[in-house]
Amino acid sequence: MNEQKTKLLAELKFKTARAGGKGGQHVNKVSSKVMLIWPLAESACFNAEQKELLQARLENRINKAGEFFLEASTDRSQLANKEIAIDRFFNLLEDALKVDKPRKKTKIPKAKVLERLDRKKKQAQKKADRGNRFEM
Repeated sequence: MNEQKTKLLAELKFKTARAGGKGGQHVNKVSSKVMLIWPLAESACFNAEQKELLQARLENRINKAGEFFLEASTDRSQLANKEIAIDRFFNLLEDALKVDKPRKKTKIPKAKVLERLDRKKKQAQKKADRGNRFEM
């Protein structure tokens, strides 16, 4: 996995911009926001099937040019934001590549079904007994 991470890191592009938020005048001078850009279609780290899966699961983060886009601007430091963006990137990839287990259908046990029907009969009888008793 470490080999693949190094290859992926080589494919990443970073852009910086001025971030809003805390920092006062410092914010107006320093480009601390980091934008991570990864060309998914051109990546040599994944096969076609994995790319398709990533495309489907991360579609809201992929632009029309086929580039994965992620921003980090939580910290005042550009270096810290870059590390945050890289961590988020690997976490997102890991989650997107997980294969979901198929759901096994379960059947309600017959005893539980009969128990429920018995409760319903008792409730219906209780309500029927409350009816108008003085009919002529």
